[in-house]
Amino acid sequence: MKSKTNKIVVKGARQHNLKNLNIQIPRDQLVVITGLSGSGKSSLAFDTIYAEGQRRYVESLSSYARQFLGLMEKPDIDSIEGLSPAISIEQKATARNPRSTVGTVTEIHDYLRLLYAHIGKPHCWKCGNSIKQQTVNRL
Repeated sequence: MKSKTNKIVVKGARQHNLKNLNIQIPRDQLVVITGLSGSGKSSLAFDTIYAEGQRRYVESLSSYARQFLGLMEKPDIDSIEGLSPAISIEQKATARNPRSTVGTVTEIHDYLRLLYAHIGKPHCWKCGNSIKQQTVNRL
């Protein structure tokens, strides 16, 4: 079993205007990629890291599921380690609701609600004790 890595390691990225880039990016943190116009920010974030994460995820699906999704082209890289399945959202207003989140836009929120409703264990917000099902007589 692989140990969980705490960084994304990109080696030899040559996608678009990247010139054999080697970089380590921390995982589970908010990371900002900055630079001059044309310096390769989008090439690194979307065309390399996101594309490879999405490609690996789609490859892990059954052949039946893959027929409905387009397989992304492999980016021009030597290797990427520490990737998770990736989500990318366009920077335009896709929903008219100002309260939309990544969860609602990607429709994963509905599945998470179902998952937590079935496996979650509710606790009292005041005392922290577990809340158990009670009969009408006990109430």
